[in-house]
Amino acid sequence: MKTSDIVIRAAQLRGQTELNDIAIHDGVIVAIAPSLAAQGAEEILVDGRLVTESFANPHLHLCKVWTLSMAEDIARADYHGAGMGKAMAAIEAASHVKATYAEGWILDNARRAVALAAMHGNLHIRAFADVDSKAKLEGLNALLKVRDEFRGIVDVQVVAFPQDGILREPGTRELMREAMVRGADVVGGIPWIEYTDAAAAEHISFCFDLANEFDKDVSMLLDDAGDPSLRTLEMFAIEAIARGWTNRALAHHCRAMSQYPKPYLHRLIGTLKAAGVSVVSDPHTGPLHACVRELLADGVNVCLGQDDISDAYYPFGRNNMLEVVFLAAHLLWMMSRDEIEQLYDLATFRAGRAMNVELKIAVGSPAHLVVLGERDMLEAVRYHAAPVHVISHGRSVDLAKMREIAGRPAV
Repeated sequence: MKTSDIVIRAAQLRGQTELNDIAIHDGVIVAIAPSLAAQGAEEILVDGRLVTESFANPHLHLCKVWTLSMAEDIARADYHGAGMGKAMAAIEAASHVKATYAEGWILDNARRAVALAAMHGNLHIRAFADVDSKAKLEGLNALLKVRDEFRGIVDVQVVAFPQDGILREPGTRELMREAMVRGADVVGGIPWIEYTDAAAAEHISFCFDLANEFDKDVSMLLDDAGDPSLRTLEMFAIEAIARGWTNRALAHHCRAMSQYPKPYLHRLIGTLKAAGVSVVSDPHTGPLHACVRELLADGVNVCLGQDDISDAYYPFGRNNMLEVVFLAAHLLWMMSRDEIEQLYDLATFRAGRAMNVELKIAVGSPAHLVVLGERDMLEAVRYHAAPVHVISHGRSVDLAKMREIAGRPAV
């Protein structure tokens, strides 16, 4: 009788009426059937609980986690203010934290956050590290170390992120290039905070130049304010098409979209589809959000992100994407069973697609799975509890060890 590394018994899979066994070997799902004869070196009896693809978080400012006590309340107040008209002022206020940036304490805080992710079955993270004249490369160096430490448990894609702009922040171009040389996985950008449209266009062009030079994906925070005149999302998508970066360009926030005239919005959606641009929405971290329903209805890939954990912009967060689904259900008013299933997609395989990571339960797919404590999706979202079992790269995650790391106090 053939032996697999792991066999999960009596799993409730999404969309299936009967229970199934899942066999995993060499990091890959090798068989799915109602009753498998194969034995596992590790046997996991789940007794009808939900087993799904793991979660992914395509947007987390990992260098900032647990810096809330170091930040001024004015940043949060400006960012959350009515209409988000002072979002740029919020970024400027929050930047004061970076005067104290040091690799050591950022490393400790980031390690804790990534262990929390593992506990919650959040196995792929796109993690932003500020790169500028204040932060220098302290955060980037810390996140690169965390990436290597958790490799095979949580896959961290480190983004070199010019939070305070490129043209308006002297020296950032050189630091961004050095960040890529040191091993950053993704080129980040935030063109909407430059002072002019011409500067925003140059910001975008520089980032795509860098992505082309190092053959990396691009992630940019776009139009993150209550200003319907902001158009950097369109500029970004057009540049992705021109550069041949289809399906390699990820757009974050895009909150101004909520205020666009409908004819322009629908034209923009067509451009996003042509560019293969996915959109990350973080509706819980600001009063405006991207037009999730419209984007999904017209075939744009949309996903959810955690965005922040206890920093100047957001005081909560556990790297628990099921909690983000719970919050999004309220904020987006998506509460039917079908809509809850759809939101779950936004935190699992759609989030993976946005990061160019395959997340699905199918024979031949990488074995990134979670066993939830519930047997029904509505109940799973209701309680948004940590999974009872997590499998990453075909191996069971040591959840006790992750809890020990996550339990260390923030620095």
